[in-house]
Amino acid sequence: MGVSGVSYMVRGRTEQECQRELDRLCELLGAVPTTAPMQASGPGWMARAVKEAAPAGEGQGRE
Repeated sequence: MGVSGVSYMVRGRTEQECQRELDRLCELLGAVPTTAPMQASGPGWMARAVKEAAPAGEGQGRE
């Protein structure tokens, strides 16, 4: 499975809050983390994830 061009950013007040929401986002959207929570410039913590691309042939109207 490849990675699509879609990316997501999660921001939280604490490292734990950021990690919890990153895990939730990945579970709900089928994304994979690309960065662990890190202190952001400015208040809080941030992490990123990308959406996994569908395998070849999926999502193209084939049955």
